[in-house]
Amino acid sequence: MRVLLDKFSKSFGDTRVIDNMDLEVRDGEMLALLGPSGCGKSTTLFAICGIHRLSGGRILFGDRDVSDLPSQERNVGVVFQSYALYPHMTVAENIAFPLTLKRLPREDIAREVQRIAGLVHIGDLLERRPSQLSGGQQQRVALARALIRKPSVLLLDEPLANLDAKLRLEMRAEIRRLQLETGITAVLVTHDQVEAMSMCDRIAIMDAGRIIQIASPAEMYRNPASKFVAGFLGNPAIAFIEGTVAGGAFAPATGSLRLALSLAKPLRDGSRISLGIRPEDFGPHGDMPVRGRITFVENQGRECLYEVTLDGGHVLRSIQPFGSETRLGDEIVWSVTRSKIVAFDETGIRL
Repeated sequence: MRVLLDKFSKSFGDTRVIDNMDLEVRDGEMLALLGPSGCGKSTTLFAICGIHRLSGGRILFGDRDVSDLPSQERNVGVVFQSYALYPHMTVAENIAFPLTLKRLPREDIAREVQRIAGLVHIGDLLERRPSQLSGGQQQRVALARALIRKPSVLLLDEPLANLDAKLRLEMRAEIRRLQLETGITAVLVTHDQVEAMSMCDRIAIMDAGRIIQIASPAEMYRNPASKFVAGFLGNPAIAFIEGTVAGGAFAPATGSLRLALSLAKPLRDGSRISLGIRPEDFGPHGDMPVRGRITFVENQGRECLYEVTLDGGHVLRSIQPFGSETRLGDEIVWSVTRSKIVAFDETGIRL
């Protein structure tokens, strides 16, 4: 089911949160609304499911305008951050609740509960109550309850925020598996770029109620449209250095660093720009040598994160395989991969 937001606007009182947003979620894809707190991503999700009324524009499910329909008539499944399970009901009763409201025959409901419980791997938990479940198990129950109604669209609002790191990893894969197996159109709201990149076909990055860029995770990572996007994607984060152009090279205000530029259009001397260098593009192998000192080392098991402070005080990060002989305090000469540097003008737009 395709979802189309056409000139969608939303205000709360005199505050305009979303203004004339156009967004298409393709049939069968999983799209992430990614951005910092307050950017409007949850507001957009709640408008899709009918919790928020539109202030302008329209929302289409396929060719059907659902802008003025209440939530119960939109056939959407919603999974909230808090799970919102009924504590007095068993797992089976929680899952069955949407069908119970429809007054379907008991035999049909029981059969569907068994089917969906098997799909999310909780068939042995049906007689328990939510208080007897782990966070991951409660999340599976919430997913089952959302899916049992066979919704046209699945909406996920920060569904993994309350889970520990190991469970988040497990449930990322589980939610993606379910979405692919069912072929359902899904929208994920998250502020976690790892979730967005690992679970979704495309990402829409939002800021201040606007979509800044929409693309596949790989495309957005390789070709960020702005400094904001580049800084939001990647862990460890990209390092930025501010400076100016001089003779076709980049030079920061302080220090001896000079980096040759490879831009589609040459810039005049004195132009102020920012360079972005990702950790995987700085290390012992590259084509532009950079001198600095190791000022931080974090052993992450399989690999190590290094921070290298240059003579002007600028810091670059590098990810290297575990086992390197480089130590804290070492003076090093590593290199930047010139073709991987991303440059932005002084307003933050990609050059």
